[in-house]
Amino acid sequence: MTENRPLAMPQGTLDLLILRTLDAGPSHGYAIARAIEATTGDALRVEEGSLYPALHRMQRRGLIDARWAASELGKRVKVYELTDSGRRELRTRIDDWGRLTSAVAKVLGG
Repeated sequence: MTENRPLAMPQGTLDLLILRTLDAGPSHGYAIARAIEATTGDALRVEEGSLYPALHRMQRRGLIDARWAASELGKRVKVYELTDSGRRELRTRIDDWGRLTSAVAKVLGG
């Protein structure tokens, strides 16, 4: 059965999912990845090799800020949070995603 295998994410989707996850509040990288996986029932897997470059890219673009903090276990972790620019970007990307999926659904639906 193929329903249990992780799905490949289209280009740019990870950024959207990270922004949406951070919209709920600040979080560190590992927790962001686990939240995405848990929310999708493990249909989407977030690998470190994709996550951290995306976080750094979004930080350079001013969409997220980062600061060092102690984790629940007392370990030093980098915590990411949305900026105002990131919130605007999230709204735009959600609108664009809705338009895209609607257009694709029209083609697939007949």
